[in-house]
Amino acid sequence: MIARLYLLIGLFLLSVTAVNAQQTKLLKGKVVEEGNQYPVAFATIMIGDNDTKQALTGATTAEDGSFNFEFTADNYYIEISFIGFEKKVITQPKTNDQVIDLGTIILAPDAQQLEEVVVQGEVSQTEFKLDRRVFNVGKDLSTTGASALEVLNNVPSVNVNIEGAVSLRGSTGVQMLINGKPSILASDEGNALGTITADMIERVEVITNPSAKYDAEGTSGIINIVLKKEERKGLNGSLSVNTGAPNNHSLGLSLNKRSEKFNLFSQLGAGYRELPNDVESINRDLTDNSSINSFGEEFRNETFYNFVLGADYYVDPTSVITLSGNVALEVEDQPSTTNFAAFDSNNILTSQWQRTEVTEATNPKFQYEFQYKKDFEDNEDHDLLFSALGNFFGKDQSSDFLDETISGEDRDNSQKTRTDFKESVFTFKLDYTKPFSEKWTMETGSQYVMNDVSNDYEVENLVNGEFVTDPGLTNIFEFDQKVLAFYGTGAYEGEKWGLKGGLRVENTDLNTLLTNTNEANDQNYTNFFPSAHTSYKFSERVSLQAGYSKRIYRPRLWDLNPFFNIRNNFNIRQGNPNLLPEFTDSYELTSIFFVGKTAMNFGVYYRKTTDVIERISFFENNVNTTRPENIGTNDATGVEFNTKYSPARWLTFNLDLNYNSFKREGTFEETVFDFSADQWSSKLNTKIKLPLDIDMEATGNYRSSYQTVQGQVAENIFMDLGVRKKLLKGRAVLNMSIRDVFASRVFENTIAQNDFEVYNRSQRGRFISFGFSYGFGKGEAMEFSGAKRF
Repeated sequence: MIARLYLLIGLFLLSVTAVNAQQTKLLKGKVVEEGNQYPVAFATIMIGDNDTKQALTGATTAEDGSFNFEFTADNYYIEISFIGFEKKVITQPKTNDQVIDLGTIILAPDAQQLEEVVVQGEVSQTEFKLDRRVFNVGKDLSTTGASALEVLNNVPSVNVNIEGAVSLRGSTGVQMLINGKPSILASDEGNALGTITADMIERVEVITNPSAKYDAEGTSGIINIVLKKEERKGLNGSLSVNTGAPNNHSLGLSLNKRSEKFNLFSQLGAGYRELPNDVESINRDLTDNSSINSFGEEFRNETFYNFVLGADYYVDPTSVITLSGNVALEVEDQPSTTNFAAFDSNNILTSQWQRTEVTEATNPKFQYEFQYKKDFEDNEDHDLLFSALGNFFGKDQSSDFLDETISGEDRDNSQKTRTDFKESVFTFKLDYTKPFSEKWTMETGSQYVMNDVSNDYEVENLVNGEFVTDPGLTNIFEFDQKVLAFYGTGAYEGEKWGLKGGLRVENTDLNTLLTNTNEANDQNYTNFFPSAHTSYKFSERVSLQAGYSKRIYRPRLWDLNPFFNIRNNFNIRQGNPNLLPEFTDSYELTSIFFVGKTAMNFGVYYRKTTDVIERISFFENNVNTTRPENIGTNDATGVEFNTKYSPARWLTFNLDLNYNSFKREGTFEETVFDFSADQWSSKLNTKIKLPLDIDMEATGNYRSSYQTVQGQVAENIFMDLGVRKKLLKGRAVLNMSIRDVFASRVFENTIAQNDFEVYNRSQRGRFISFGFSYGFGKGEAMEFSGAKRF
């Protein structure tokens, strides 16, 4: 009996010892980067067995780099690791404490690993799809805190000018899409892409030769911004403040509230900006050698307000409804002063006078968007999308012009103009995509666009102390255009080879009317727009893509409207109600290949355009009037090269080169416009990562001179500079940018004909801006730049 008692006591003591040996311990600490002391989120903390070297348990660090978890190992070691950093191993602490506090653990960068990972992440971002190139800019760490406009400015072949206009391979005829559809965020009329941050973007798709799925408008292609699908539940937002010189001040607040069923988003912005422009022109009559010289400064000053409100409603896991709206108001002040000088045939000054302008305008803007998307469960790419986008723009403008004689011949005069402008555009679109397998896909859909415009324009001249309407420059212009389209495409995409073909049919019904003179121009035409694309992947390093599509350029409102601003009444721009559309057959062959870790894109293209629209000058009494006309054909053959090269992880170059040779043939009013010429352009973007989390960026642009049907456009070279500093662990961004650093961005063109010459020069000058943005919740710091000008 006593022996059994001793045995039980012994077993009890052994069990207590074992329990004590396996007692629960608490491990805690914080992981930061060497140098800047920034927290390392999602680093791995592993508890390993000292004998077997196998992992026993572990955890990852939180967003602030901290960790806190329990374990029960006895003979162990601790390993801390994260991609891009050297591993740190800590032997078992010599302590019997149940709480093990490792304090702050500093991880040093792994230079070799970073070279592999970061360069790969920044360089290997380009891939070919059947009819597009894909740039995964959302993974580029250097774009954090930037707006979508800044992101686009770093995409090869894409450029964003000082007014926010996006161009592709030097052409501004670009259609912007968000997630494959028109959107308020991509509209020319609203705050547009300034509200989208780089961290929201998954990729940018550049489609230089669109398939039949897309609108046949826009010969320079399509840019589609695909946003990330990640959910950020809770209240997120961003606040931004900007200032600059010339005066450019704005304040923006963006809020987002996401729950299981709803995603509410809104933005409120306001600001003031000035856009000066120095202009100069010389009109010379070669028949009598007389001339009119003018120079001056124009301003467009705006106070603007912008409000966006929208919501996503998730009907079920596969269906979502989106409804959003945008209300904006611009109050414009456009003062200008132009100095004139008249010279006779002996180049003797005969008169000097000054023309001043006082213009005020109020521009209300309204937009709405409704979208329904249905994802089918059999395939993630099987979906149905219906969208409706509405847009209204109005302009109530009045201008007073006063001519005052300085010397010589009396030039005193007064004029008034009045503009009542209204435009409504409605776009309805239905798209259906059905994958039959991993390799075969069908797309079909339709689109209906209605564009209704009324422009009531009046010019009054001071005659005998009273203002009298000038009937030759006064009228009401009505513009009504409806475009109905249907399309279908089929695609096969294998591991190495793919083929996609499609057909789009569009019917255009256009009606214009000058009501005062009852001049009407009605056009109704139906066109077929075929497309074909193929791609072949030779290896992981070499791919080839070829494509064909037929495109159309329909004359815009300002191409058709015969009345325009008379700010300089010796250089007048007019529209032409009788213009016909341009049609282009576009062929492309493009390749992507990797040399080491550097991706290079090289392509050749050919475009044949008929009924080319050119602005033609008509000269009389030293007054130059330009009006668009359909002038013959244009055959353009070009090559394009772009690459992104990182010789070091702190230095990246983006190079874009484009050259094209073109042949023009045409006749207008018995004048033959046949000639051959060429032009080329280049853009070099350099990004430098500096210590203290500072990024610097410099972009140089060059466009060569080129010949036009009546003259020549001069070369253009300029550079932009930007610096960005992250603050508050990346929550805030402080940035500075200088557009046109050397004030060299000058636009010059010369018209040289047998009986007259016209020289024009304009320069915006240097723009400097400073901005601060702060993200809260899970929002990202972003830029708000206000609504884009009309």
